[in-house]
Amino acid sequence: MCGAELTALPEGVQRVARALQDKAHPHAPRMLDDAARTAQQAADALGIAVGQIAKSIIFRRKSDDAAVLVVTSGDRRVDEKKVDALVGKTGRADAEFVKSRTGFSIGGVAPLAHATPPVTLIDRELFRFEEIWAAAGHPHGVFKLRPQDLQALTGAPVADVVQTPA
Repeated sequence: MCGAELTALPEGVQRVARALQDKAHPHAPRMLDDAARTAQQAADALGIAVGQIAKSIIFRRKSDDAAVLVVTSGDRRVDEKKVDALVGKTGRADAEFVKSRTGFSIGGVAPLAHATPPVTLIDRELFRFEEIWAAAGHPHGVFKLRPQDLQALTGAPVADVVQTPA
């Protein structure tokens, strides 16, 4: 992808595309015809299992108001107690907090290229898959990667951060 293609993309996707290029990631963001605000919508649009969607969940750390990003498998639910044990007590982040800290709107939060670098944790459940897809800074934007790429791109630790499946 060269500069000309980038200018046609929404600003958030441009930031993600530049970050991926800077880190020599082989897959550029892709814009979907329909919004993929949920993991299920994204999986349906891409024709993959919902677990292959790396969904980005933002929490607000209470001690310092830092954004905490948990990148989890689309078929799992975050266990807030596990997250709190790793990073300190957290609470819900509203849309305004998410936008101000990440630069992205809910439904398009990418795992990288944030306005303010968050505290990040990667769900170990993502490593069940060879290939995963993450949001690329816009509800229609996604990009392909491997779980180990996610770790390399973010520098974040892999942890047990989800509820045990029933």
